[in-house]
Amino acid sequence: MEDKKDGKKSYFEENAENFAKETKNTAKEFTESAKETFNNQDNKKILAGVLGIVLGSLGIHKFILGYQKEGLIMLGVTLVLGVFTCGIGASLMGLVGLIEGVIYLTKSDEEFYNTYQVGRKPWF
Repeated sequence: MEDKKDGKKSYFEENAENFAKETKNTAKEFTESAKETFNNQDNKKILAGVLGIVLGSLGIHKFILGYQKEGLIMLGVTLVLGVFTCGIGASLMGLVGLIEGVIYLTKSDEEFYNTYQVGRKPWF
């Protein structure tokens, strides 16, 4: 290690600064990509479709498309009704999410936009 008296940074300080710079750059790139994803209509289709397939029972894909009421219904059925029915409610909402995710991804970009964002069709 080098002496602090001559104003030079230690090996660890230099590495910490480099790591901090790289982390800031990565966070900035991620933020820009996330903004681009959420603002782009094409990516909304892909994001909603994938979330419908993966986390469909929680209704996250509904929230992405701006359907708060339907998203809360799916989330409520999964969490509340799922407890009382030993997971049957959650399974049904998972199936609904899976079907909607597949439907979203199989539609053309224009058809998806007109149906779910302009036409505001909340289910299937």
